[in-house]
This record gives sequence, C-alpha cells and structure tokens, in this order.
Amino acid sequence: MTLKMFFLLLFSVAMTSGAQDTITMMHYNLLNYGNNYGSCNSTNNNVDEKTAWLKTVVDHVRPDIITVNEISKDPQVHQKLLDYALNIMGSEYLKASPPNYANSSIMNQVFYRTQKLELIDNTVIVTNVRDIDIFRFKYRNPGGLQPLYLNCAVAHLKAGDSPDDEQERADEALRLMNYLSDVNASGNFTLSGDFNVYSGYEQAYQKFINHSNPSVRFYDPLNKTGQWHENSFFSDVHTQSTHNSGSCHSGGGLDDRFDFILVSDEIMEGSEKISLIEGSYKALGQDGLHFNTSVNASPQNTSLPPAVLDAVYNLSDHLPVVCKMYVEKVQSIPHYGSENLNFSFTNPVQDELILRYRGDCSEKFHFSLFSRTGGLILTGEAVMARGESHAIPVMYLSKGLFLLKISAQDGKFGVVKFVKQ
Repeated sequence: MTLKMFFLLLFSVAMTSGAQDTITMMHYNLLNYGNNYGSCNSTNNNVDEKTAWLKTVVDHVRPDIITVNEISKDPQVHQKLLDYALNIMGSEYLKASPPNYANSSIMNQVFYRTQKLELIDNTVIVTNVRDIDIFRFKYRNPGGLQPLYLNCAVAHLKAGDSPDDEQERADEALRLMNYLSDVNASGNFTLSGDFNVYSGYEQAYQKFINHSNPSVRFYDPLNKTGQWHENSFFSDVHTQSTHNSGSCHSGGGLDDRFDFILVSDEIMEGSEKISLIEGSYKALGQDGLHFNTSVNASPQNTSLPPAVLDAVYNLSDHLPVVCKMYVEKVQSIPHYGSENLNFSFTNPVQDELILRYRGDCSEKFHFSLFSRTGGLILTGEAVMARGESHAIPVMYLSKGLFLLKISAQDGKFGVVKFVKQ
C-alpha cells in the first residue's frame, strides 16, 4: 500500500467514525401536564393526548436534554411521560428525581439521553414559590482523557404582572445567582425556564445577565433585550401564547417572551469544550409572522411540518425553545500501525493543534502534517518530556479534515485526525 493510499484509507475511517458530537437541548413549559384544576380539566388538558403531542415534538427535535416546567408533582406522571413520550421504542432517556421542597403542585424536571449524558447531582435552590433545580451532567466520552460537565439550572419564576409578582421574581433570581457566586461556580452552565418576565429590564432578568459577580453571569444567545410584552419589534422571539383564546390555555396570541435558555460565558466562548452553535437557538414554531395571534393562524406557518405545528399548538400555551451545543471531544492518538504514543489533543482546532505528551520518558518525535488526500503540508521535530505540550500552527489551513503522523525514534508511530475550524 502506498503512503497516499494509506492516508486516504484513514480519511475514510475518520469520516465514518463520528469524531464530532453535539448536544441538543430543549426547554418546554408543559402547561399543567398531569394536573387538572381551575380551567384545566380532563377534556381540554387530557394527559394522554398531551403525551402523544409531546412525542411528536420530541421525534422532530431529537433532544439530548429536555428541561420542563409545569409537570405534576405526582411521580407516576413523570414516569408516564418517560415511558410513552420518550421511550416507546426502547430506553433512550432517563429522568431525574427533583425533591420539590416547595411542595408545589407543578414542578421542574429534566429528561436526558443516556447515550450521551450521565446525571451525577441535583442541587436545589428553595424559593417562596417553586424550587430552582441545578442538574449536573457528565458527558459520556468513551476513551476520553478529560471529563466534560454540563450544569443545567431550571427555573419557573412567579407569574403575574403586579409589582409584588415582579419583586418575587427578582428575589428568586437573586437566590440562584447568589448561590452560584457563593460557591464560585464556573464551567458550562445553562439556565432554562419560564421566567414570566415582561421585559428585559425586569430585575429578575437583569440579575441573571448582570449579577455583581461577572464570573457567574448568564448570556442571552439571541442578545435581544427589550420591552418584549406586546411589542411587534420582538415578534420573532415571543414564546407565549400559542392561542388567540382558550380555556386551559392562556389567550392573546404570541406577544410575550417568557421562555429562555441562557448560557454561561464558558459556553458562549467554548472555553470549556462545550460551545453554543451559532444560529441554533430558536423558539420552535416561531416564524415571526404571528404576533398577537395563534401560532397556526393565517398566514400559514411553514416553520414546522404540519403535524409538529399542531402538536405545539395543542400541547401548551408556550413554545418550546431549542439550542444546539458543540462538544469538543478530547481524544487520544489512534493505534494506526503501532502502540499508543501517549499523546492527547483537543479536536477541533482553530489556530494551533496542541499535543500533550503523557509518556514517562523524554523522547524526540517527528511530525508530518498531511492533507486529507495524503499530500504532505509540513514537517517538524520536538523533544518532549512528560506533561509538556507542543503547538503546531494551523491557522493558515482551510477548514476541513487533516492528518498528523507522529513518529518516535524507535519506529513507532500514530496518526491524529483533526478538524480545522
């Protein structure tokens, strides 16, 4: 086999090995899922119908994490959602067991895909109305050298438009942010939920994005702060209500931005190996053309397949919000032709490919960078001791897949496949 044929074979393997990964996140206020009181009853809020509609939405989005508000406190209802909306074809998802210290009739919950995530902790911030939950996940990275974590805070702030309601929301938000500041929280965080804020200038929202400790602040991926309520300028970001009128559902059409996924600066910047994919954040079913009217009113809403749009309309008076995050896997050098050479690297790369040496002895290595078709681009050498890093400049390369052959003095070698962003 020629050298070029060898590298072409490696490229074929790389394209089919799933070297890249994403995490899709969805937040959804399920509108009294499993609860019937007030104007919601077994006819207009039938849990079996809502479960079928949720399955339609989930099958369309294929989320890895689903955070929800307004699910009944009854554990059997949580299990029903898991069994009949998420796991009909197998056991893809698991759920958490939030304690609901506030003993609210409606609470938060999270469902997650076990192939990608492992739930390792649930911290609760107690408020006067409903708990705020922080779910900590470990990303499953088989063979990875560095564990990756994602923390998902879920909040359902006090509803209402009175000054007292607004102050209660501010107090709830402050409890969460002060806790994060007190424990010096850092890393990959999301904050999702129905915040019930009418404006980006409300105290609660401002405490999330402008807390006095800048290291724990959250960021709005849409960067659209303003007077959202009844403002057509924000018609493309409103999430409530899906109905013009209703009994269980709130009416008034789409004229409020209540539902959010905020992210930490680590996710905005990708500094902790998980980064927000630009343009992925959206309210499902929001086409910008249905201000103050139902999501399925005229003009025809073509942002979703008809069955999914019907499900979104019928299930809740809130639109689900969705985003995607890119996971930069930390990989070790594959065993092409010899033993592992005790290097690790982060993939993908931007300006530099940084190789970290984990061997016991100082050794001299030769590096050969190839295009995906086996064309030699550059060569170099370095003597490295345990714990040292070597940076190979790649800023001048075009975007795509490249191959780096690393050769030791005794003839052993390994090949790194990496993506240049």
